[in-house]
Amino acid sequence: MYEFHTNTQWYYEMQTLNAEKAVLPFIEEAFPIQDGLKVLEVGCAEGGVLKAFIKRGCYGVGVELDAPRLETAKELNAEYIQNNQAQFIAKNIYDASFQTEFNEYFDLIILKDVIEHIHEQEKVMPVLKQYLKKGGCIFFGFPPFNMPFGGHQQISTNKFFAKLPYSHVLPMPLFKLFLKVLGVPSPEAFIEIKETGISTARFERIVKDTSLEIINEKHFLLNPIYEYKFGLKPRVQFSIIKAIPYFRDFLTTCVFYLVRK
Repeated sequence: MYEFHTNTQWYYEMQTLNAEKAVLPFIEEAFPIQDGLKVLEVGCAEGGVLKAFIKRGCYGVGVELDAPRLETAKELNAEYIQNNQAQFIAKNIYDASFQTEFNEYFDLIILKDVIEHIHEQEKVMPVLKQYLKKGGCIFFGFPPFNMPFGGHQQISTNKFFAKLPYSHVLPMPLFKLFLKVLGVPSPEAFIEIKETGISTARFERIVKDTSLEIINEKHFLLNPIYEYKFGLKPRVQFSIIKAIPYFRDFLTTCVFYLVRK
């Protein structure tokens, strides 16, 4: 496990820097960020990504079900909360109370490294759509499941497993056996990631089935956040690889999509 996985302050700052340098410019290629926009981040963690939008004059709502991380978000973003620029809440977006309060409320919704952890992505997409104003957009940033570390094995304390690319693409019975033989702590976490991991083709199909429109997309050979994690400059995927739907996921470490209602 790398230090940035346990250093909360650095992780928070890293997320803000990455959002300012990579996420915001990508969104603004198709959707202008203006003062007063209402922005929801689902699975906001400590609020580092949302902070970048608040600093641009947006009103931010962060939703996080992990209680310790939510409390940390409130502490790190106390200034914005006090100035009525943001709120951080522990609510499930499926809750009727959330739907009543925020129906067609947001100009922009952010899911950064979140969609690949959600069960039944086909179910969540229409729910997200109902929170958008007409013409509103949703940003998705996620690692395709078949990329080298799409099983999030890098967060494991088992050093061998943490550095072994593509091990997560094994068939489920073999994967479970593999985790057991290695003695990987908390194997259920990696099994769940395997169950919820999503490909670019499946994501695009869900978007289409929900009657949303992809208005911008970018595939990365080197994830923009690697600049802060490993000192590697971001690199967009080669167009010839991006054009091959199944194969591209094995060599693409991150994708950005902007979809419109």
